[in-house]
Amino acid sequence: MSEPLSTVSANAALSRLLAAAPHRPLFLAGTVAVLLSMTWWTLELASLRFGWGHWPQPPIPPIWGHAMLIQYGLFPLFMFGFLMTTFPRWMNGPAVPPVRYLPVAGGVLGGYVLANIGLLGLPWLLKLGMGLMLVGYVIGVATLGGVLRAATERNKHGWSCFAAFCCGTLGLLLFLGWLLLGAPTSCAELAVKLGTFGFLLPVYFTVCHRMLPFFSNNIAKGRGYVMRRPGWSLPVVWALLLVHLLLDWRGQLRWLWLCDVPLALVFGWHALAWQPWKCMRPGLLAVLHIAFAWLPFAFVLFSIQDIVLAAGGGYVLGRAPLHALAIGFFGSMLVAMVTRVTHGHSGRPLQMGAVPWLCFGLLQAVALLRIRAELGGDMYLWLVIAGTGWLLAFLPWVLRSAWIYLTPRADGKPG
Repeated sequence: MSEPLSTVSANAALSRLLAAAPHRPLFLAGTVAVLLSMTWWTLELASLRFGWGHWPQPPIPPIWGHAMLIQYGLFPLFMFGFLMTTFPRWMNGPAVPPVRYLPVAGGVLGGYVLANIGLLGLPWLLKLGMGLMLVGYVIGVATLGGVLRAATERNKHGWSCFAAFCCGTLGLLLFLGWLLLGAPTSCAELAVKLGTFGFLLPVYFTVCHRMLPFFSNNIAKGRGYVMRRPGWSLPVVWALLLVHLLLDWRGQLRWLWLCDVPLALVFGWHALAWQPWKCMRPGLLAVLHIAFAWLPFAFVLFSIQDIVLAAGGGYVLGRAPLHALAIGFFGSMLVAMVTRVTHGHSGRPLQMGAVPWLCFGLLQAVALLRIRAELGGDMYLWLVIAGTGWLLAFLPWVLRSAWIYLTPRADGKPG
């Protein structure tokens, strides 16, 4: 029997709605990823802690599966959605059409889901999923490059984000080379580290460099706010991050302080130069500054660990600095920035609201719990608690956000 006409019409309306703006399908895909990645990882940690003998183990080291899918699957879906919306506005370039951003959402999310299933002992599905993710990346990076090429006002923020996405595509390609072609293990190790220091962090810092002072100036100008976007900081941060990446990849951990201490100082300078004490209201602005504060804190932790190592000591903080960066900065800034974009592009007031505040607040606790896990005691129990906390923090936010992406704008406008 043919499908009822009302069902066909509803499906067509939903398809048109999702295609109305880049952030809708890509942010919706990101909300799926937020829960899927951490569900698998929390169960994997629980299997190690509680001895689940029948839990299927991944065909690659679990920590690599966690790192690759979080870094190349979860966060980039939101990043593609944000940049495909803002890139044309930043540089007076052509708008990105649905025929370009829908395949990115489908390719990255589809591959990401397959790869997560592949972590349950299905190596062929993991490879297929990572390959499909790469296809989505290639389309997405080519699209951003097309906007950059056609733009009439190219700027350092556009070039920086584009360069970082090229690094991300390279990292995914390197990991696939190891998975499919037996490339050296060092290629997979480089891919994992490139995801943090050559891809996510440059994109995040570039967006903060452009948007935090802009948002703050719009709201807090009457409070004596002075907008600062120093031209020197993007190239300096890029250079220091690339040195960190190279030293870390080559195992020269005793020399990491040479780049991590300056990075802590640079990020700390920005946190103060952006005058957060003038930006504590409304809440939607405050959370951007609170989230950014995790970045210099993370590099203070990196620096402490580096200096202890250089002095002949041990790996005293473990992965605490990395998770101050990943959960504290990346996670908190994701909630802050995506909530702002979601509200602004759905015709809603630019306010945090109860659900985003709950998510943001719980996520601060999750970051602290994850740091605590590195400081002794029953580590795997702390890890399971932190993973469960992530899921509890994000679930209401994900459900609310998904509902917004699947419904028309509150003000009746298109988009």
